[in-house]
Amino acid sequence: MSEIAENTVVDGRYRVLHKIGSGGMADVYCAEDTHLGRRIALKLLHRRFAQDGEFVERFRREASSAAGLQHPNVVGVYDRGEFDDTYYIAMEFCEGRSLKDVIRSEAPLDVRRAIAITRQILLAARFAHRRNVIHRDLKPHNVILDGEDGVKVTDFGIARAGASDITQAGAIMGTAQYLSPEQAQGKPVNESSDVYSIGVVLFELLTGKAPFEGESAVAIALMHVNQPAPSPQDLVPTIPSELNAVVLKALAKDSDDRYPDAESFLRDLDAVEARLDRGPADAESTAVFAPVAAMAPPVNAPPPPSPVPTAVAPPPAAIDGPGSPGGGVIDVPPPPPGAPPEQPRRRNRWIWALLALAVVGVAVFAFLALRSPKQVAVPVVVGQTLDSARAKLDQAGLQVDIRRRADRAPRDIVFDQAPNAGSKVDDGSTVAVFVSNGPGTVKVPDVLGLTEADAKRRVQNGGMKPKVQRESSPKIPAGIVIRTDPSAGRPVDRQSEVTLFVSTGPQQVVVPDVTGQSQSDAVAALKQKGLYAVFQEKDSTEPQGTVISQSPGAGQKIGQGSNITLFVSNGKLKDVPDVTGLSQVDAETQLAGAGFKPTVRQRSTNQQSEDGLVLSQSPGGGAKRKEGSTVTVTIGKLATTTTPSPTP
Repeated sequence: MSEIAENTVVDGRYRVLHKIGSGGMADVYCAEDTHLGRRIALKLLHRRFAQDGEFVERFRREASSAAGLQHPNVVGVYDRGEFDDTYYIAMEFCEGRSLKDVIRSEAPLDVRRAIAITRQILLAARFAHRRNVIHRDLKPHNVILDGEDGVKVTDFGIARAGASDITQAGAIMGTAQYLSPEQAQGKPVNESSDVYSIGVVLFELLTGKAPFEGESAVAIALMHVNQPAPSPQDLVPTIPSELNAVVLKALAKDSDDRYPDAESFLRDLDAVEARLDRGPADAESTAVFAPVAAMAPPVNAPPPPSPVPTAVAPPPAAIDGPGSPGGGVIDVPPPPPGAPPEQPRRRNRWIWALLALAVVGVAVFAFLALRSPKQVAVPVVVGQTLDSARAKLDQAGLQVDIRRRADRAPRDIVFDQAPNAGSKVDDGSTVAVFVSNGPGTVKVPDVLGLTEADAKRRVQNGGMKPKVQRESSPKIPAGIVIRTDPSAGRPVDRQSEVTLFVSTGPQQVVVPDVTGQSQSDAVAALKQKGLYAVFQEKDSTEPQGTVISQSPGAGQKIGQGSNITLFVSNGKLKDVPDVTGLSQVDAETQLAGAGFKPTVRQRSTNQQSEDGLVLSQSPGGGAKRKEGSTVTVTIGKLATTTTPSPTP
């Protein structure tokens, strides 16, 4: 369709301010809702889609589904209708840039920022999936970022009726870089199809490139189907391995190997972020608990004495084997006759040698005992202040090695020691005391849009204590987290309290009675109650613009932020004047002056007094009819009597 000029009023309500952009199926304009006085985004379909009856029916159905998605990360759909031979959708107007523009100018993004943006997209997808709405065209072009990286996802449900589908001929109508393999093959899609597309978005945030690029949409689609996704870490080596694995799982070809839903994707992203928060392992702390190596024997220690022989080894033939009758006993033959008595002398020499060694050993032991330091028991210092622990160890004659760590114990309290209390150590030895720096800091997780239970669990898993406070919200459904205090991303002490503000839904207000008021006065009265007016014209004799009825009626209680339908008079009904008894000329003059068209009928009468006067009218006097309606008047006409002529 041709562009719409500025100040054009669409469907009697939306005044076009300027064009925002154009896509494959629609043009988008910034417009003003003249009824509610707010800016909206107006999407008008190209006429080629408006001529397709099946498409239009799907468009209507999906726009209605999308209108039911009230979530902080989803662009709201307010209204839909027809204009200038095509169809439009009125949506929430969002300030900011598309995620695609951010990628073009800033990617690759910091890992934490990429995770934070992806998490919000997943929250939007999870919310829609739980209401049986599949997006089918998730891509950076459909994601709006505000100045604080707050995410709004648009075209939920509408994408199903639009450009993300594949025609029966197999032509790809969506953006091929973000299609899941099943979409590229024209197969049915489910939640994991959106998960695949979000995986592509995360890949692009981390690397600045889509995983598959080619010369044509069909070529890219075939890559999605046939080629395994490249590793983001190959393009940006600094990407953590855990996050790299999450991206590759989201991009699995087979949906059975992929994350089945947004919730499971979110859980793994949370685990990656928790790992990043913990940082690298503390090698020094680990070393304290490593096992002590066995001590080697002293280098100068004397060798153990050789065993004293008790017999001369016999010749090999004299040894019975295990299977012999002797059972393996050594049979020593007697010395030959006349041999000298050598054996007793050898035995005496060995005895003297052993005695000498014993004397030397006793002397060495006595020397070492006299030189070895005094042994003391390590006192208990766990749970004491650093000053108290230092004084106690000093009193025991021990040195102090202070090692500070983050811990749940209060600051400057000793939460561990090595060696353990009661261990015997040399006098003057060093004892390591581990002193708490306090619990350390953690970042408040982003729980905006989560249910109360999910938000509590995430805060607890992050090392904080959740506290719930409830407040009404005109936009956020009951049970959903509106905000937190401190806000998401703020560093806080471990085990500190994080307040979750959970929506109770819209505040209930009493509908005021605005019947009989002008249109502007009625809008002001409703606005004071936090209600919005939707107008419908109605034929009435009341002055134009006067509220003649309303729905819901006065006195009813409804949620703040709700719409009230006001039926406003168009001023086109008028009272028909009573002209019976008037002459034809006077009756016609009076009816014409009141805005009606008189028509005349005649009826014969025998009464001279009725001749030329209005005998009746239809509709009767006092009836209410639209201006310009016809009023039929019946005029009396005196019947003439014919005098018979005389007979000759």
